[in-house]
Amino acid sequence: MVQQQADAANAAKQTEKVWFITGASRGFGRVWAEAALQRGDKVAATARNLESIADLEEKYGANVLTLALDVINRQQATTAVNAAHAHFGRLDVVLNNAGYSLVGTIEEASADDIRQLYDTNVFGPVSVIQAALPLLRKQGRGHILGTSSSLGHVAYPVIGYYCSSKWAFEAIYESLAVEVKPFGIDVTIIEPGAYATTFSSQESLKFADSQPIYDELKAKLFGKIQQLEKGAPEATPEAIFAAVDAPEPPLRLFLGKYNLPEVREAYSSRLKIWEAWEAFSNAAQG
Repeated sequence: MVQQQADAANAAKQTEKVWFITGASRGFGRVWAEAALQRGDKVAATARNLESIADLEEKYGANVLTLALDVINRQQATTAVNAAHAHFGRLDVVLNNAGYSLVGTIEEASADDIRQLYDTNVFGPVSVIQAALPLLRKQGRGHILGTSSSLGHVAYPVIGYYCSSKWAFEAIYESLAVEVKPFGIDVTIIEPGAYATTFSSQESLKFADSQPIYDELKAKLFGKIQQLEKGAPEATPEAIFAAVDAPEPPLRLFLGKYNLPEVREAYSSRLKIWEAWEAFSNAAQG
């Protein structure tokens, strides 16, 4: 009986996962961090402002480690990843979630606007990945997740630079998946549609200097976004858990029911154009 209890305890310990999550102060990062803790996992939760996640320690005690991390600070990313690994003894899931959207047309956004966006949405995740990989390779296992968007496949006006950061994010993760598979490391890109999170709040948006000539276009876009049926963030953890618990996790995981129809239509349109111009493309082979 005692041995059976010990075996059960060991099995539970083996299925328990240790997470490292960036951007855990609000939005999906907060929802997924709390959901993981509630199911008995351990979480290294990071945020730029430690006070924004201090309550997690009060609620979940030793199962959570809170760390200050601004992902644009490469050294801080390395320090945080190493501290989390040292604290818990391993990392099972590394989730790049921190990010924001830049609102502005291609003409309006300055070079600094674009550079800062890419520092957070592209170079930040890369810093976390590069810090985690030596540890995951040594473990011989791990799962690297990243929050992208359905906009990693389609692009909208006025947020084109944000979309481009997600297209870059997707390419990096897709290449990464092939590179690290031999080391026992899985990769999954999480692609949410529109959700009722704080992502569209002033805290998660930055605005380029506006030119009045684009006011009508922006009004139409924002009107369309306002009418979108937004998903419930609290409905998403089960999909994330299904992916991280799967023996063969998916490379891409849509969240929401509108993503697939939109992306299917986008790719169908692209195929039609490529096929219509196929003769010219073939002739260009020489």
